[in-house]
Amino acid sequence: MTRLLATLSVAGSMLAAPALAQEPGLAGRWRTSAENGVVAIERCGETFCGRLKDAKPLRADPDQRDVRNRNAELRTRKLKDLTVLANFTGGPKTWSGGPLYDPETGQGASTGTLTLLDDDTLAVKGCIAPLLCRTQTWKRVR
Repeated sequence: MTRLLATLSVAGSMLAAPALAQEPGLAGRWRTSAENGVVAIERCGETFCGRLKDAKPLRADPDQRDVRNRNAELRTRKLKDLTVLANFTGGPKTWSGGPLYDPETGQGASTGTLTLLDDDTLAVKGCIAPLLCRTQTWKRVR
């Protein structure tokens, strides 16, 4: 019985090894270019979304609210765990979706793209119109 368990354990680890060796992909924690923020990108059903996990204002006041939001009704919501990216699909290197939201400025973009430049660099592009776009470069948090 002990040999059988050992054999199954080795076989299971061999099957898991290729999954661990795959490139990191989109999911993970990303350091933003503003306010030393951290956004966690993860699967949200069939799409990817990103939630704000950390930023300089949150370290000063963990109960920080979305005070810069252009919609006055949303200014009382907490920034911690706020969804800042939603409905992104695609891959393996480029995803499109939206909306995107920047709590530092209180501005949003209806559409955008996320482009994995390498395993640790993500270009985040948000557009309010076809020619009115802004791109930030985020670095993976290890």
